[in-house]
Amino acid sequence: MTTVQLFVTCLVDSFYPQTGEAVVSILRRLGIDVDFPPDQTCCGQPNFNAGLWAEARPIAEHTIRTFEKTTGDIVIPSGSCAHMMKHGYLELFADDPAWLPRAQRLAARVYEFTEYVVDKLGVTDLGARWDGLLTYHPSCHTLRGMSIDRQPRALLANVRGATVVELPHAEECCGFGGIFSMEHPELSAEWLKRKIGNLEATQSPTLVVADSGCRLHIAGGLHRQKKSQRVVHIAEVLAGGEW
Repeated sequence: MTTVQLFVTCLVDSFYPQTGEAVVSILRRLGIDVDFPPDQTCCGQPNFNAGLWAEARPIAEHTIRTFEKTTGDIVIPSGSCAHMMKHGYLELFADDPAWLPRAQRLAARVYEFTEYVVDKLGVTDLGARWDGLLTYHPSCHTLRGMSIDRQPRALLANVRGATVVELPHAEECCGFGGIFSMEHPELSAEWLKRKIGNLEATQSPTLVVADSGCRLHIAGGLHRQKKSQRVVHIAEVLAGGEW
């Protein structure tokens, strides 16, 4: 049996454990054994994005050491964390002849969740069911950083009972951007307002995302504005239905 390592991410671990459970459920149903290295921590992305590379480095080194003890692909339910480990680490250790090869070996094992299911396993129909309208928000790191868009859309297209409607201006940032939302709160709030307005235009009660940062940000805005729409991770949509 094929074994993969789950890098669960900080936000899933702290706020959305059901996302991690959905990922594990899906992979196991596809005949994949899932391991969870218990020593994993943050990937170091917040420090890296803030330009604090000296602080990001020991976190990245710890992550590399942790997964060097394991075998198999590393599956991540977050385009932003996958981007950090696949591309950010290569920048972080670009001038380090000792650590760069280790970062490269790790990067070669990293897959964002929908990328792994569609591109590595060749699966686009998970037999999932979700009655009603759905619309999809492609997060910045997933879309532009990882060039992943076809994969989540292909999976959603095969969800029975669901009608997937296009989100207007879908490629626009929701305003989270990691530390961007803290450093530029006024701009972040304006982008979030625009994203919520576009969601309302679809008349979909459910916004699907593949990154928990966007989920946290948009869901928070909906809650503060007392809106009824909800935000869910794509794994939670795909975990439903008859197998």
